[in-house]
Amino acid sequence: MSRWRSTRASRVFAALQRIGWHVKREGKGSHRILAREDWPDFVWAFHDRDEIGPRMLARIAKRTGLRPENL
Repeated sequence: MSRWRSTRASRVFAALQRIGWHVKREGKGSHRILAREDWPDFVWAFHDRDEIGPRMLARIAKRTGLRPENL
């Protein structure tokens, strides 16, 4: 069983900001480019009300350093 539970995108985005990610620039629509020191840029492409499932959360975590306790 996954350590991750489905969560709203707005909650995940807020958690990313708390761990040091910030919006580097805004793209078209829902796309935002996030930056954090010593990490490659990450493209955030979710609307705030989107529900993000466990598999996608695991992928996001791998690229951003997010952990379940950050949510």
